[in-house]
Amino acid sequence: MIAVLRIGHRIPRDHRITTHVALTARAFGAERIFIDKKDRELEKTLSSVCQRFGEGFIVQTGVHPKTILNEWPGIIIHLTMYGENLEKTIKKIRKDQDILVVVGAEKVPGYVYEAADYNIAVGNQPHSEVAALAVFLDRYTKGSWQNIPFKGSMTIIPCAKGKHVVSTKKE
Repeated sequence: MIAVLRIGHRIPRDHRITTHVALTARAFGAERIFIDKKDRELEKTLSSVCQRFGEGFIVQTGVHPKTILNEWPGIIIHLTMYGENLEKTIKKIRKDQDILVVVGAEKVPGYVYEAADYNIAVGNQPHSEVAALAVFLDRYTKGSWQNIPFKGSMTIIPCAKGKHVVSTKKE
């Protein structure tokens, strides 16, 4: 299982970016996201997306990061521009264990660096946590996220131009 822990979510400042972190996590193969601040609006938004485009992604807001980190049964990966090189470090991560990927919204507390089995840098320049998560999950899953069968009330059919969306609702 792949899960994501979002630390430092600031309401309403980070609503949009945290939504993008969650959507990226879902689309790139994570099964759940933990968000430190309780945010019912965010829960509603993500629930709506899951209903339309495919269920099975669990969203929990209002969690205590230290509790999640202390109780996580698998590997903890913290994405930070101060970490070890992605390409070298990702080879060390066992694929047969659950992973928790930690991404911050603001300055990440020192205890996260200590709790992490791996502090990984997706580049050593400031950039979006959404980008870091997408690149990491793509490399970790070796692109297998592209074959996830999402089953929602809507399906997007790839096409060269325009939008092709079909309803999968049973009438």
